[in-house]
Amino acid sequence: MLRRFQIAYLLVNATHILSIGVVLGAIITLDLRILGLFKQYPIGTLGPPLSRVAAAGVALAIITGLILLSVRPIAYIHNTAFLIKVGIVGLGIANALVLNQNSHWRLALRNKEPSRRVQLSAALSITLWVSAVVAGRWIGFL
Repeated sequence: MLRRFQIAYLLVNATHILSIGVVLGAIITLDLRILGLFKQYPIGTLGPPLSRVAAAGVALAIITGLILLSVRPIAYIHNTAFLIKVGIVGLGIANALVLNQNSHWRLALRNKEPSRRVQLSAALSITLWVSAVVAGRWIGFL
């Protein structure tokens, strides 16, 4: 369908980029708070809504990414940058899921100072999501 209707490709691609912006905006804001910035805003207040916004952004990015993949699946599957991006996104999701199950995170949500484990997860999160964007931009160059 996207091959026949260029406007559809344009809209799906734009939605993919916007959803990535939603993920980065929400998760990096939360990660920076965990790392000590914006201390005037309690983690217990920021954490739940920003986590939900980031999760919605990830879901939309995956859906639109799969639609974009359908245009040239063989080319993408053989693209090293694409494979790296998918791996990094998987690691980013896994990091978030592990953090969500961590008792240290539940303490931080009760506005306790985040533990080193939670801070390490936040630093890893920033690194992974920014790396996923870089890998995504790299796809077009291979």
